[in-house]
Amino acid sequence: MHPHLYAFAAILCWASLPAATGNCLDGLSVTELLFFSFVPAALYLAGQEIVLRRSLRIPIPSFNLSLLGVIGIFGYHWVYYLALDHAPVVEGAILATTWSFWIVIISSVLRCGMLRLTTLGLAVLGMYGAYLVIAGGRGLSFDAAYLEGYIYALGCGFIWSGFSVTLSRCHPAEDYMPAFTIFAALISSGMFIVHVYGTTDYALPPVSVLLSALYLGLVPLGLSFTLWNKAVVHGNMTIVGYLSYLTPPLAVLLVAVVRQAPVPVHAVAGLVCILAAAMLGRLQLRE
Repeated sequence: MHPHLYAFAAILCWASLPAATGNCLDGLSVTELLFFSFVPAALYLAGQEIVLRRSLRIPIPSFNLSLLGVIGIFGYHWVYYLALDHAPVVEGAILATTWSFWIVIISSVLRCGMLRLTTLGLAVLGMYGAYLVIAGGRGLSFDAAYLEGYIYALGCGFIWSGFSVTLSRCHPAEDYMPAFTIFAALISSGMFIVHVYGTTDYALPPVSVLLSALYLGLVPLGLSFTLWNKAVVHGNMTIVGYLSYLTPPLAVLLVAVVRQAPVPVHAVAGLVCILAAAMLGRLQLRE
């Protein structure tokens, strides 16, 4: 399968989360969210690796690559969950989406040795499309009281873009996503154990919440990691960056389909902007 189709499939995994889980994950703390999602993600990827290789051996990367994986996989999600916990949903989501913008900008500079104004313009167009979808027609209001959350959101954008572009430049011979996710699950488990022992009469979340976290672990985390690895290692990162802007509009469209609701006009407008940026960006790369 073409690398960019892998990217699109990973984006569909991420976009499916709101439609599949609704607001069920809202009651989980950051520590619980990390634990209840990363453990099933690690088990899924480890099992997938064992079946595909017909071996119990899971490739373990070098120390430097392991550190990159921990920062990218665990670090991004930890900071992202903190952002959603400390900032208004709309503003936080828009700032977090900047990882798409930075992938386009960084990969373009590394490829061409310079930043073209047309590339910058198309990256801004894609970002504007994402804004139209996420904001839903309302204006943005950045309150200084949520500064910590805004910093987290911007930080996770830098983390995921840096991780993805660096991984694409490393061209690893093996798929190390299972190992990265196992590391993340171990760290999350340690945090969860400390959380449970520090809480009097800890009670497990409701079954509906646990099932939603399980979906998050298996699809938007586990399956998407495999797909994203194939996309960034073998694909053109600039195009992958443009495609990743599709996550917000696809999420809105999937929610509309599941709930049989009309598609908001701002989602359609945002989708048009993003598709225009992606197609024009593809044409620019052929020059």
